Amino acid sequence: MTRIIAGFAGSIRLAVPPFGTRPTSDRVREAIFSALDARDVLDGARVLDLYAGSGSLGLEAASRGAAHVTLVDRATAAHAATQTNAAAVRKAAPRGQAPEIVVSSQPVQSFLGGARVTWDVVFLDPPYELGGLELVHNLEALVARLAPNAVVVLERSSRDRPPEWPDGLELERRKDYGDTSLFWLRPSEPVEISTSSANGD
Repeated sequence: MTRIIAGFAGSIRLAVPPFGTRPTSDRVREAIFSALDARDVLDGARVLDLYAGSGSLGLEAASRGAAHVTLVDRATAAHAATQTNAAAVRKAAPRGQAPEIVVSSQPVQSFLGGARVTWDVVFLDPPYELGGLELVHNLEALVARLAPNAVVVLERSSRDRPPEWPDGLELERRKDYGDTSLFWLRPSEPVEISTSSANGD
């Protein structure tokens, strides 16, 4: 059973697609949001949940104060579940304070290619069988859509090799929870080139 852990929608039960998804365990979700709460990054944030499944990560963020959440999953069952769950979270919000929740059934790469906004917090929980190259392409497309101090949380199998990080994105830390690895990523600091060096002085 998957529920919202905390916030205004705390304890709401979420619909989970009957197949094709791997819900993030309560233990891992609690670890993610404990870290995000410690950073104080959720209040008023724009949040993107890619390969959303039930939408539990993005909707947890909405319950804890995110202003705008986008849930992306092309699977038919997942899309239906996220729409149901988003409606339940909106209904639980205090009057006049419901977060904006958008549900998209586009493929992740297509969604990122057409995006024109930036996000403060991004969750990626792709199927473990997703190829490493496709994941790298997702990350490459994501770089231009990140706010300067954005936080990216990637969930993968702890048995897999870590992905290659594209230019513009760097690994902050990795934390393992049994079969699950969490990679905390952030935008890379831009490399400054001094005028004198550029002129060969």
